[in-house]
Amino acid sequence: MKHVFSSKWLFAAILLLMGTRPVSAQTLKEFFNSSEVPLTYLGVDFTQSKVLNDIAANAMDIRDRQFAAINQVIVNEPKKYDFQKALSKSDVTNDVSFVNAKNAKIDAEKIIESSADEVRFTKATIESIVKGYKFTGKKGIGLMFIMESMNKASAQASMYVTLVDLASGKVLLTERMTAKAAGFGFRNYWAKTIAEVLKDIQKSKYKEWKANAG
Repeated sequence: MKHVFSSKWLFAAILLLMGTRPVSAQTLKEFFNSSEVPLTYLGVDFTQSKVLNDIAANAMDIRDRQFAAINQVIVNEPKKYDFQKALSKSDVTNDVSFVNAKNAKIDAEKIIESSADEVRFTKATIESIVKGYKFTGKKGIGLMFIMESMNKASAQASMYVTLVDLASGKVLLTERMTAKAAGFGFRNYWAKTIAEVLKDIQKSKYKEWKANAG
């Protein structure tokens, strides 16, 4: 009887461990072959980005107001920033709270530079930035735009479009893309670049990524 009792407890412990396993990681192949894989738009990370050659810019205002405003307008205007269409997904959830929290802690004195150096990141930079996030409670794939530079002189932004497995925090795909800015005011001027990149993804990049994923 003692042996039977111990076996029952062992079996129960195994079942408990099986029931508390982490959410299984997603793969790029799964993401590109199914419109039902959960996708969360995580927003624009500005933590290591630079505003270049904009002498009229107010660094404190950019950090405290404009970065969050860019993230909010993208969420508020789904027709203009159509993630479902660009990434062939039946549904996209928005959660920009993670990037907003990080962006709010940026050292404002390091935001603005007079430079033509738009190319600043490597894939290792992206890995390091993503590693700093903990997407607790999230599952599926996360989409983040990691802004590299916003050059007022060339009216161009560069960013890394990044797909993350939210369960493991692993970067599944990251690619540098650029776009021209346009519009009135800091928020609209640079948010426009996200809309343009989404158009490029819909037009050609999504097909390219899907083909490479197998």
